[in-house]
Amino acid sequence: MEEVRKLFTAHLENKGLRKTGERYAILEEIYARSGHFDVDELYAGMKERGLQVSRATVYNTLDLLVEQGLVSKHQFGRNLAQYEKSYGYRQHDHVICTECHKVVEFCDPRIHGIQTMVGELLNFHILHHSLNLYGICGDCRAQAAARSSASAPSA
Repeated sequence: MEEVRKLFTAHLENKGLRKTGERYAILEEIYARSGHFDVDELYAGMKERGLQVSRATVYNTLDLLVEQGLVSKHQFGRNLAQYEKSYGYRQHDHVICTECHKVVEFCDPRIHGIQTMVGELLNFHILHHSLNLYGICGDCRAQAAARSSASAPSA
């Protein structure tokens, strides 16, 4: 967390922005979380803990953190941005259920190999990548099967 604070402080100073307690509280709240979250979840969590911060400050601070590379922003097929902390965390990809919107992370070193090979073949210096696979999770398939068998006429 100390390294993340230093990086964020340097970013704020470089942009000539104020180093406010609210911005650091948002940073700490994010890095205390695990997994993905949206703005409303972050805002509600902070309010629940008695932290006074405006929704606008949450949005603006998230933009700064994404710009700095301390937080990643994702669109998982819905009209709702999801975020996750990114500093010091390994590159990973996502599988998203189109029914319940569950997001599962996975890491496969072969993807890094493909990224390297494509960069070399096409003469690109690849900075990062994003891979999202969409499908229906096992729980949703089981629920659909249960509904289907419950509504099937008995013999």
